[in-house]
Amino acid sequence: MTQPLKILALCSIPVEAAATRFRLQQFVEPLRERGIELTISPFLSSSQFRALYTPGGIPGKAASMAAAAVKRIAQAASAVKYDAVIVQREAMLFGPALIEWLVNRVLRLPMVLDLDDATYVQYVSPTYGKVGSWLKFFGKTDRLIDSAAVVTCGNRFIAEYAEARGAKAVVVPTVVDLEEFKPRERNDDPQEPLTVGWIGTHSTFPFLRSIFPVLERSGKVHNFRLKVVGAGTSEIELRNVEVENVEWSMAREPSDFASLDIGLYPINVSDSANEEWIKGKSGFKAVQYMAVGVPFVMSPVGVCSEIGEPGNTHFNAVTDEDWYNALDNLLSNGELRRRMGDAGRAYAVDHYGSGDQADSLARIFRSVCRGS
Repeated sequence: MTQPLKILALCSIPVEAAATRFRLQQFVEPLRERGIELTISPFLSSSQFRALYTPGGIPGKAASMAAAAVKRIAQAASAVKYDAVIVQREAMLFGPALIEWLVNRVLRLPMVLDLDDATYVQYVSPTYGKVGSWLKFFGKTDRLIDSAAVVTCGNRFIAEYAEARGAKAVVVPTVVDLEEFKPRERNDDPQEPLTVGWIGTHSTFPFLRSIFPVLERSGKVHNFRLKVVGAGTSEIELRNVEVENVEWSMAREPSDFASLDIGLYPINVSDSANEEWIKGKSGFKAVQYMAVGVPFVMSPVGVCSEIGEPGNTHFNAVTDEDWYNALDNLLSNGELRRRMGDAGRAYAVDHYGSGDQADSLARIFRSVCRGS
């Protein structure tokens, strides 16, 4: 009987992070069925991750990060029992690529680098400012790309960057389990307000805030509630619009997406999100909206301009007037919402099945272990 390949996955953040959850964790069982054992080792524990973005407590956070670094070095030394390693963005949340150098150059394990974001683009951390940026050691991603046997990329822009550095790159989109993310029964009671919603993080909430004037204008004409999940702030008020502001929950995420009648996906250039960084975004929120059969309005930037079928699965919007008109169409027309939602679900089934991505990952792991 053939022994399964053993792959060690090093990631900086636990399963609370979408990249860990959807690019690693959801493939553990599918890969096992394909003869590959994937062991996931995050740098931070769930409690450390939660504390990281809680205000204050800097000395405690520093001590916690130091302890995590010591533990990570010990984990790296035990990597000899694996056939290869996949690094999701980086093995540690800060510092140089020490762990990657140990497993790849000292232990001689072939390394796959997984990039779902453009981590090679410098930015100023919205939470920790310039100190956080300095600790990130920008330039580390370039060295990891140069050392990797294969770079798995969330979109073609990242793949083109890696290939320009001479790396072998494979596009592996971020996908969901279509049995978990699926449409719900719709309530078409005209007396009930529709739910327009956004699900994200504190770092992407400024994108949503940028279209608040459009939502307030829409609220003068249409009766809808705005559902905001994961903004990281309790202070969200809009004129003419009822706001439901809730914390993000991993267990509740599929039902939060499915609870919406219309999804929002604004992205724009800002101090912490320049054009190159935006190009690296995977467009994953669009995949989630389509999977649950929710029509949505999206900024067509980067790979988002290539996801779905504008006018069929969703509307694209650039200007405030585009956003207003798209929302006006969707809020006014229940048949249009149903048609777009059904088209989005069908598109997700055709293009974003997790089984296809598991096959791709299995081929990649076998190729690097053979040295081909």
